Amino acid sequence: MDRMPALDEPLKKTLGDRTAKVMAEHLGLHTVGDLLHHYPRRYAERGELTRLSDLEVDEHATVVAQVEKSAMLGSGRGHRLEVVITDGSGRLTLVYFGKGAFKPQKELPPGRRALFAGKVTVFNHRRQLSHPDYKLLAADGDGTEADEWANQLLPIYPAVRQFASWRIQQAVDVVLDTMESTNWEGVIDPLPPALRANRGFATLPEALLKIHRPRTKADIAIARERLKWDEAFVLQVALARRRAAEGQLPAVPRVPKKDGILAAFDARLPFTLTDGQRKVSEEIFAELATAHPMHRLLQGEVGSGKTMVALRAMLAVVDAGGQAALLAPTEVLAQQHHRSITEMMGELAQGGMLGGAEDATKVVLLTGSMGTAARRQPLLDLATGEAGLVIGTHALIEDKVQFHDLGLVVVDEQHRFGVEQRDALRSKGKQPPHLLVMTATPIPRTVAMTVFGDLETSVLDQLPAGRSPIATHVVPAKDKPHFLARTWERIREEVGEGHQVYVVCPRIGDDEDDKAAAKKKASPEDEAEKRPPLAVLDIADELSNGALQGLRLEYLHGRMPPDAKDDVMRRFAAGEVDVLVATTVIEVGVNVPNATVMVIMDADRFGVSQLHQLRGRVGRGSAPGLCLLVSEMPEGTSARARLDAVAATLDGFELSRIDLEQRREGDVLGQAQSGTRSSLRMLSVIDDEEVIEAAREEATAIVAEDPELERYPDLRTALDALLDEEREQYLDKG
Repeated sequence: MDRMPALDEPLKKTLGDRTAKVMAEHLGLHTVGDLLHHYPRRYAERGELTRLSDLEVDEHATVVAQVEKSAMLGSGRGHRLEVVITDGSGRLTLVYFGKGAFKPQKELPPGRRALFAGKVTVFNHRRQLSHPDYKLLAADGDGTEADEWANQLLPIYPAVRQFASWRIQQAVDVVLDTMESTNWEGVIDPLPPALRANRGFATLPEALLKIHRPRTKADIAIARERLKWDEAFVLQVALARRRAAEGQLPAVPRVPKKDGILAAFDARLPFTLTDGQRKVSEEIFAELATAHPMHRLLQGEVGSGKTMVALRAMLAVVDAGGQAALLAPTEVLAQQHHRSITEMMGELAQGGMLGGAEDATKVVLLTGSMGTAARRQPLLDLATGEAGLVIGTHALIEDKVQFHDLGLVVVDEQHRFGVEQRDALRSKGKQPPHLLVMTATPIPRTVAMTVFGDLETSVLDQLPAGRSPIATHVVPAKDKPHFLARTWERIREEVGEGHQVYVVCPRIGDDEDDKAAAKKKASPEDEAEKRPPLAVLDIADELSNGALQGLRLEYLHGRMPPDAKDDVMRRFAAGEVDVLVATTVIEVGVNVPNATVMVIMDADRFGVSQLHQLRGRVGRGSAPGLCLLVSEMPEGTSARARLDAVAATLDGFELSRIDLEQRREGDVLGQAQSGTRSSLRMLSVIDDEEVIEAAREEATAIVAEDPELERYPDLRTALDALLDEEREQYLDKG
């Protein structure tokens, strides 16, 4: 049996069972490669004091600082040691209780410098570390202690309470010594030698040594450059191979008739398409006409007219004898799409019915809550081909749904769906159908090249004529309660002028909601506020009996029966409801041009992109829009800074960068986009645009020349390591 590549060696072989178990459980590190790719977060220089003023509450921090003062307080069993450390930028208190106070009392006198590690908490409005670990650093001129850090950069690793940064460094040292003793035997280098030589990169062993044991800052730069390239290049090769494979699949070309349903639809439009809509439509039509499946991402600002572009693509496929399916994430949105599409199409949506146009087709709706009897006819129409268009939710994916000739799948708000769901719908075509993925969450170009690197990208950045600007303001409800009172007055004024208003809350507030909240651990901000997020049912009741008494007020949330949800939305769209108090169920797709004000309660509980999405529900008509972000978070907090950022710009791409920076990047190959685990450890999809672009070019060239990577066995091995079975399936499903 061949020897396992050295980086795949289990850590327990080198570090022992106990250490390996802690690293696996608390840091997710299992192999030598995992540990060597667990890079230092930063480096502290001897004598350089880390900025304490930058520490965030609840962060697990490692700092280099000096003891300013130390005092034992209290007596008997209640005694505690308080140590104040400083770095010139700020101060931090360390607290030790009981017997644990005696050792640090002796070892941490004023003037002593050390590495301290612990979780930052707040007590009596002061930040502190409770029982932090520490490692003493040699004092200048102190001959009693080996000055092991003299002239060295100290690597500070992402750590946890159970395993401090310096313990990680010790483990890395053991592994590096072992690797060097075998001359890095069995370590494969994913970069082809010619590419490495042309770009002047360090070898992989050299880069790993320099990142963990740098002598100079130049060493760190050399290592970072090489290791960023590894991540970008291997990922781009995976995506390039995916694009190449898709390009080989057969598909039915779909070319619209010159005088068919698409031409008839365009002729009845009461407005002119924007230049952006025309340009993107031409890109889509060109791809639909080819014998290989289209794989295109359509992204555009809220209200940029993506649905119109998607509908024209769907009608082009119907013209060519095929069917098109629009997959929506919620029933509210599916119903809204069905209603707006049938209204836009008029008699063109009445195929087979009295009054239907000559080129008409049927447009059917299919959702999970529809009863067996209600579903029977739509299912029959799809199977026979009578229905050219279907709009639906996850119900479209069920086995019993059969298509006569599925030619195009449109996925709305793709981030709401798992790849398995999209794949299940695509598999219903006799040959692979064309795929159009839409998102109203603007995606920075570099993210599109990584997360959606196997899709061609179209961007709609032009708003249709007649759209109004949206003014956004933060309402500091706690600091300035009269601002909140003014908010409700402003709503009355808008309603008085014949307009309508959304009030959005983060929670429903029913029994089920409360049970779920009780099980869920409160966030630090929840703890600080000592109250749960505001709820739709509570706020609706409070407003209808108080500040907005007399107005026609309704509520809407995801757990209402589908008929009730649809009824509320219909009446709101018809102008029969003045104020709609809702959850984020209205976040995407809901189009009520007469709604001019969006009030978002506890706005700090929402992400930046979500706030931008919600704001896009107003200003869709001729009257200007107003968005009010209500929050109790004080100035100076990161939550408040997030709201200020949203209020400062309507540029969704700028906000998506801010959102991504705050959430971290998630696993760009996996389904967890929450930022908790990332396959990118060194590369930043926000900051490293040039690296990603260059890696994409190199990867595309190599895959074009050698799709199976037969001449690049080391690269193939690295690809297999990156793409474990789950991620391989993720890419396969697109």
